[in-house]
Amino acid sequence: MNPFSWPFRGQFLFGAVACASLLAYALYAQYRMFLDPCPLCILQRVVFMIMGGLFLLGALHGPKRWGRGIYGVLVFFVAAVGMGIAGRHVWLQGLPPDQVPACGPGLEYMLDAFPLSKTLSMVFTGSGECANVDWNFLGLSMPAWVLVWYLLLGLGALWAGLRRR
Repeated sequence: MNPFSWPFRGQFLFGAVACASLLAYALYAQYRMFLDPCPLCILQRVVFMIMGGLFLLGALHGPKRWGRGIYGVLVFFVAAVGMGIAGRHVWLQGLPPDQVPACGPGLEYMLDAFPLSKTLSMVFTGSGECANVDWNFLGLSMPAWVLVWYLLLGLGALWAGLRRR
């Protein structure tokens, strides 16, 4: 069966399952492979949670016509935010070692000690731990694969929401 011909609810349910699967793998990598997430990794997980929630909400709601477009655009917008975060992470991993920022405090400490605006600024500046490449698959690091998934899921949501039926 061609996934491009699936009904809206099926496509959005697939998106929700994909987000849940990616989050499950992130937890597996953290607790079984002992790959501690950096602050940018944690933000990318939050974006997948929001995307998964929107996918699930759209699948359960099953709107008609323009409502589908709204869900598609919302998910794509959230995916675009994720692409920005993952793109920044990939960029940090590509820096020469002498240009990598120093390691900073953990996200939990920053949220406790600083206002949210300062914390976000520090997270997006990046730190040395964000530049480490601890995992590779087919020559791409985990943030690069996350970027690919944001792109695929975001475009899939647009397709599901905006195509004629």
